[in-house]
Amino acid sequence: MECNRCGICCLANMIAQACEEDLERWRREGRDDILEKYRWTAWAGDRLVALEDGHHLHACPYLVWEEDRAACAIYETRPKVCRDFVPGSAEICPLFRKKTLQI
Repeated sequence: MECNRCGICCLANMIAQACEEDLERWRREGRDDILEKYRWTAWAGDRLVALEDGHHLHACPYLVWEEDRAACAIYETRPKVCRDFVPGSAEICPLFRKKTLQI
């Protein structure tokens, strides 16, 4: 299924799930901007919060809008968890229901 770029999966803020491979790549690329945002987040039970003040982070900080479609501001170097996500593969995706109805 082709992604409809609704941005809902980005509300899960998958940047917090970056793996060591992602961190190493960002270090090599000199992406201190990404590493810094990664460092200032932490899981607090079932939600991601900012370490500086504890506010709940509602979406990936790299979710941007191009008119009425979602986009990733770091698409070329996005985390592996985002690269591996298959549209329709999880209940968070609106295409999931469409996919299960086709089966």
